[in-house]
Amino acid sequence: MKADAHPKYNDVVFQDVTSDFSFLTRSTLGSKETIKWEDGKEYPLVKIEVSSASHPFYTGKQKLMDTSGRVDKFRKRYGAAKPAAAAE
Repeated sequence: MKADAHPKYNDVVFQDVTSDFSFLTRSTLGSKETIKWEDGKEYPLVKIEVSSASHPFYTGKQKLMDTSGRVDKFRKRYGAAKPAAAAE
């Protein structure tokens, strides 16, 4: 087996920049930034934009699209399809 074939798998802190939420897990990602965690040790810090604390699906702030009445709005705006005149 080749030496150094796999990336290093270390403890890393992921921090959600949109909310004040961070969690410690293991990852192959690294960072030049570090943060002191609750256990007193320093870990690499990876900043993320979306996590379970800020994603609309998990926070219950998901926007539901109102699709009812779309066809009626279209027909009202552009007129209902008119039958073609019968050629006599």
